[in-house]
Amino acid sequence: MTTAHNQIGPCIELERSLPSELAAISPFVDRLMLLLRKCGCVPQGESDVEIALREALGNAIIHGNHENPRKRVYIRWRCEPDGVSITVKDEGRGFDISRTSDPTAPQNIASVHGRGIYLMKTLMDEVRFEEGGIVVHMRKSVQAASNNVRKYSPE
Repeated sequence: MTTAHNQIGPCIELERSLPSELAAISPFVDRLMLLLRKCGCVPQGESDVEIALREALGNAIIHGNHENPRKRVYIRWRCEPDGVSITVKDEGRGFDISRTSDPTAPQNIASVHGRGIYLMKTLMDEVRFEEGGIVVHMRKSVQAASNNVRKYSPE
């Protein structure tokens, strides 16, 4: 983990790799979310970041690396005063984002797969795929997170 200070405030950057095992996701994300809470990067959007990260890691392990134990998933996480940035990279062959199905289409509603990218795009402020789909960059900003606070209305 690296901590750097700039004119706005501290920045924490973390780089890790995980084995291509689904069981590795929860312990890693749980520790990372604890750090995110302590840093206060996205005080109103923590659960959105957690869900999007779990989806990105699951996609990288299952669809990218096909749960191959010889392959790894690489994560770079950066916490700044204005938000959090996450990059997830797998060792797979990638995919064509334009060929993914719309999980909200009537014919896909009952499907048990196909919602990860949709969730990432819905929960994060920015999601982009690079290197033929093996890299996903996600960003959640403090401003956008505080504007999207869901309020309960008993009506």
